[in-house]
Amino acid sequence: MDNFEEYIRQGEPNKAEKAKVWKTAIGLQQVDGLKPSDYLIETARQNIEGYITIEEVKQRIDSYYKQHPVKNDETRTEEADKVSARITEILGEKTFTFSPAEYLTIHRRLFQGIYIHAGKIRDYNITKLEWVLNGETVLYASAESLQATLEYDFQQEKVFSYSGLSQQEIIEHIAQFISYLWQIHIFGEGNTRTTAIFLIKYLRKLGFKEVNNDLFAKHSWYFRNALVRANYEDLSKGIYKTDKYLIRFLLNLLHQENYVLKNHEMHIHYVPLVNDTVKTQNDTVNDTVFYLIKQNNKITAAEISERLNISLSTAKRKIKELKENGILERIGSDKTGYWKIIEQ
Repeated sequence: MDNFEEYIRQGEPNKAEKAKVWKTAIGLQQVDGLKPSDYLIETARQNIEGYITIEEVKQRIDSYYKQHPVKNDETRTEEADKVSARITEILGEKTFTFSPAEYLTIHRRLFQGIYIHAGKIRDYNITKLEWVLNGETVLYASAESLQATLEYDFQQEKVFSYSGLSQQEIIEHIAQFISYLWQIHIFGEGNTRTTAIFLIKYLRKLGFKEVNNDLFAKHSWYFRNALVRANYEDLSKGIYKTDKYLIRFLLNLLHQENYVLKNHEMHIHYVPLVNDTVKTQNDTVNDTVFYLIKQNNKITAAEISERLNISLSTAKRKIKELKENGILERIGSDKTGYWKIIEQ
């Protein structure tokens, strides 16, 4: 993805715009720990250069995986490639309707042929264990009420008036609406990517033409974790749902504010770094690194560094600590091997 920076720096408007959209599309795959292939990156470059259209990009990707079928693709590279191309196509279109149908259509277009339920409202209840909640789950809407809940949230937003609100109040309301929409979790999979694309299109409709989509490229996992924290509370433990992380993201996104976006600070057991709490915070970061490795046993130190917004040396040090404590073992080489969990 860093290869696209040259197009942005060179300043050719058409190429720069395409490069930004591709960065957003590829960055959004990180919400599910997915990473597109080198083939997708090279094909995207050809699209940015103007040699092929986005439709030709999609055709090449489809053809590539027909010729190179991947069985038991644990890294879900095919999904990352196809969805990245589809996101780029949708974000390149100057069309949008604020409606539940548009939301469902975005999901269908992103995941058709990937999920059997693409564009369909789930008919079963779900839970998702979250590292930021220390293994707990947000309570999502029940299958029986999904359609009604979705229509209610859209109707409430449709009649809401932004007139007279300050920029801060506008941001706070958008944060509330999008967190409510995400909490419904109307699809079995792909909710965050669908919600992010819908949000970008909606922001354009509201007049935010210069949305800093680079935030989605670099901090898509932060965006998801912020949505999680906006929808989770456990009053018995003094944990309250909060929009503050999502608001920080939106302020950076829309007003070029410079809030530091660190995933580990959203962990429910996070303690700010002061003299007598260094060990507590270090333990939280260790737990977070462990959770990422447990989630993807082929994850690299560089990927951990990027997702947690910590330095590469810190990520390597945390991995070393887990190995020295007998929790983690490396099987195979650094390049092709994987992590084995010894004890939890």
